[in-house]
Amino acid sequence: MTSIVIAAHNEAAVIGRCLDALLSGAAAGEFDITVVANGCTDDTARVAARPGVRVLDLAAAGKPGALNAGDEVAVGFPRVYLDADIVLTAEGVRRVAGAVSDPGPGDPLAAVPRRELDLTGRPLLVRGYYAINSRMPVFRNGLFGRGVIAVSAAGRARFERFPEMVADDLFLDSQFSIAEKRQVDEVTARIATPRRTADLLRRLTRVRRGNAQMRAAAGTTAVPVEVRPAARLSWLRDVVLPRPWLAPAAACYVGITVAAALSARRTSGGNNWERDESSREDEVHAKHG
Repeated sequence: MTSIVIAAHNEAAVIGRCLDALLSGAAAGEFDITVVANGCTDDTARVAARPGVRVLDLAAAGKPGALNAGDEVAVGFPRVYLDADIVLTAEGVRRVAGAVSDPGPGDPLAAVPRRELDLTGRPLLVRGYYAINSRMPVFRNGLFGRGVIAVSAAGRARFERFPEMVADDLFLDSQFSIAEKRQVDEVTARIATPRRTADLLRRLTRVRRGNAQMRAAAGTTAVPVEVRPAARLSWLRDVVLPRPWLAPAAACYVGITVAAALSARRTSGGNNWERDESSREDEVHAKHG
């Protein structure tokens, strides 16, 4: 049985679509689904409640705590960690989980779908940023940026709990070598990008702050593994130099990246949710027509 853990903070507008996609094509007893509503001030828990879904309602907001609570009650493997705003069909889950369902020597322990960025109607600066970001090699051999990660039982045994840091994708990525990870190309996770430049900046600030915290803790009891270092010049070496026509987009990328780095240094953040709300507007519009 594949267990799916969904951490959900104020996701009433989108969690229904996520669960409908999973359940509509699933066989009876195929998936063990846990939605962990955490610190919600909306109807996330009520909307998620339906046959075939276990709902936990935590008072405190925080993704690490929600993932750990979901892990404590999940019963099966592979284990799939799914973001609440990602719409993935039952067949998609089957294929991603199938990549790690019975790993032998040399087989992957963690798998993700291919990512597809939704840039419809986005401003020039956002499109310029993602023109570079989408071509970065790290998104071909890493586990982040999809909102979906499947791990085998052996892969999950690599760690005890998610650390109390907002960088769960980087933490999971750090558990496995490149040879132990696989992208399942026939499955696509459609990612809604920020609709405004300021929203993109806020998202990147959170990501940089969480990743910096994770890297600073690497090798300690909190994060007892080596964490992938930041590839600071990959945008130039791997993307722009082979494609010089992307130089104008690179200017957008560098400007936004530097601004996010400065913002991350100036601000402090805990382990609470600091997500980009604008990227969920597409889901809300689709739900309400």
